Amino acid sequence: MDENIVILTGGSRGIGHATSKRFWEKGWRVITCSRSEVAPQCPWEKSKRDHIQIDLENLHDLNTKIQDLKKLLDGRPVKALINNAAISPKNNDNKRLNFNETNVDLWQKVFNVNFFAPIILSKNLIENLQSANGVIINITSIASDMVHEFAGPAYATSKAALKSLTREMASDLSKYNIRVNAIAPGEIETSMITKDSQHLVNKIPMGRFGKPEEVASVIYSMCSESFSYVNGTEIAINGGQTV
Repeated sequence: MDENIVILTGGSRGIGHATSKRFWEKGWRVITCSRSEVAPQCPWEKSKRDHIQIDLENLHDLNTKIQDLKKLLDGRPVKALINNAAISPKNNDNKRLNFNETNVDLWQKVFNVNFFAPIILSKNLIENLQSANGVIINITSIASDMVHEFAGPAYATSKAALKSLTREMASDLSKYNIRVNAIAPGEIETSMITKDSQHLVNKIPMGRFGKPEEVASVIYSMCSESFSYVNGTEIAINGGQTV
């Protein structure tokens, strides 16, 4: 039986780690890419062999490490690419950086990780994805469509750009039998949730924050045959926060 391969960026914590764990539990081969070394809590076998340490802020490093990734794949089909890694810079008080406080260099770093890295990875893996009739999942954000009190303009606009890119990719890559969709998480119980953000529960009809495992479950389902005719769509995972 051929193995199902999923490649995921930013898999060391939060949504990324929960998603990696979900695919591993379902028998997939999980290849992770992140700035840090493989997380100690990663349970899957050969986690170090199947981890590529990449600084996504540095596009030169990304282009170099992609060659390591392609060598690791050795032409194998890739069933899913999850573009999950993202950065959301804060000020010295861990508060939202507003437009005036965000310099151009920081905008570039945010867009490198949140927007350009998904482009570069996706373009380089088209042949692998095509041979598996694969799917690309871009992780956007509730901040794509609203001003969020904890997400600054660089993060929000990079995610809005990724949302639009999802539509364009879905149209252009369909001829390769590659589907492209997105998910837009709301307030999820990760390290980004602090005591200062607890009041956001009041804006969520379900009255609680989401769990990383709930997001991972949606991502996994979107990579299955049950979603085989879903293309160019963004699914909101926010407990009804935007209704």
